[in-house]
Amino acid sequence: METMWNPPEALPITEDQRRTLQTWIAARNTPQKVVFRARIVLMASTGVANRRIAHELKTSRPTVILWRNRFLLSGTTALTEDEPGRGRKPRLTNEKVNQIVEATLHSKPEAATHWSTRTMAKAQGVSQSTICRIWDAHGLQPHRRRTFKISNDKRFVEKLTDVVGLYLNPPDKALVLCVDEKSQIQALDRTQPTLPMKKGRCGSFTHDYKRNGTTTLFAALNLLDGTVIGECMPRHRHQEFLRFLRKIDRETPAGLDLHLVIDNYSTHTHEPVKAWLGKHGRFHLHPIPTSSSWLNLVERWFRDLTEKRIRRGSFTSVEELVGAIQEYLESNNKQPKPFVWTAKVEKILAKVNRCKAILNSLH
Repeated sequence: METMWNPPEALPITEDQRRTLQTWIAARNTPQKVVFRARIVLMASTGVANRRIAHELKTSRPTVILWRNRFLLSGTTALTEDEPGRGRKPRLTNEKVNQIVEATLHSKPEAATHWSTRTMAKAQGVSQSTICRIWDAHGLQPHRRRTFKISNDKRFVEKLTDVVGLYLNPPDKALVLCVDEKSQIQALDRTQPTLPMKKGRCGSFTHDYKRNGTTTLFAALNLLDGTVIGECMPRHRHQEFLRFLRKIDRETPAGLDLHLVIDNYSTHTHEPVKAWLGKHGRFHLHPIPTSSSWLNLVERWFRDLTEKRIRRGSFTSVEELVGAIQEYLESNNKQPKPFVWTAKVEKILAKVNRCKAILNSLH
């Protein structure tokens, strides 16, 4: 019989096992139950009595004997495993979880467009935290919605292949320019001065504003080096587009062909534009498919312009707005950063076909 004066024999343990247990105890992410069991084994390996181990670790003597015996049978692996059936039983059945998931995916609450954690919890008779855990486990986010648009252009594949071919394999002795117009850029002036950022508070501005007019930015992004030819104009007609084409003609090397990636806006195919292009043979237009603005890389540059210079700005006049855009253009061209296209035609078509299949299955 074990006593304080007649302790059990020291638990046999190898040096590798000892290092493993010590590593588990020192690691920050080891589960506490595993750390507890490792301490029992390490103390037992030095010949400490079971009663003393139980007293120091604030547990019972049968618990100490249990983990000694399991370690003897299976080594360190036994300390990380629990017997089947142990632990707290789940309060929700699989059927109830599936019912909540199905309701989230295929139903709507009364007088609302989507479920919230509170409305779903009330409808299903469970807690809000339970709904949060189930939605998180199944990747469900009813409060979020993303936009999409699939092109119905009959020449979609042809145009896509043409433009992506320009991006991935640009022609020799030529420049590829992504051309578009960012129209209706508003010169917005806040009704009160903005408050600067400070410790513990982000910068803030009033929700209301005064409109001081608009401008249109014509831009041509050089695929090779990321520089941008740009000009702000008051209107968005074929006359302005012709003026911008002449600017491109002046500001690019005369000996190079120019391949322009453009959208399907009517000003690009106006008769005077066609006539001018007919006299300037080095210009070659490559229209993107309809509803595919993501294919024109200058749109990516427009996003940076909006985020970095326009959205948080306050402009008392159109002239001030144009000056800010011109300042951003000059800064960009001092240290240009090209956008690199990597997606191949096959990958894009596969994604488009998956989207079409989903749409067809819903109708």
